[in-house]
Amino acid sequence: MDSTPKSPTTKSPAPRFDLIGLVVSDLAASLAFYRRLGLEFPEGAESLPHVEAALPGGLRIAFDTEETVRSFHPDWHSPAGAGRIGLAFHCGTPAGVDAVYGEVTGAGYASELKPFDAPWGQRYAVVLDPDGNGVDLFAPLGSAAE
Repeated sequence: MDSTPKSPTTKSPAPRFDLIGLVVSDLAASLAFYRRLGLEFPEGAESLPHVEAALPGGLRIAFDTEETVRSFHPDWHSPAGAGRIGLAFHCGTPAGVDAVYGEVTGAGYASELKPFDAPWGQRYAVVLDPDGNGVDLFAPLGSAAE
């Protein structure tokens, strides 16, 4: 039996959700898409290997090129099939959902679901970012300033 005195256990602080990271195949295309949805990136960010933007509430979103990820994880492979993450943007009003959807798809980005009044009480649509990730556009039905 070990009779060595035990040191008091120091409890680690709880992790805090801080960043959403996406690996992208074409950084310039991804930044153009997300700028259309209101995210702000530094001028010239298209030439960087890693880019971040501040989100409301203190979160951040980051984009890394596939080459950047492979630089520290050489066995990494791009997932096959549809995107594996969903992001959602509150568009203020049901009319806002339709307007943002029209702007994004009018700029040539793909639609996954056209705007509709969902049974859960939202105007809802889904567009696809350049890597095929679903990006939800939503607003509560009956919200003011329609």
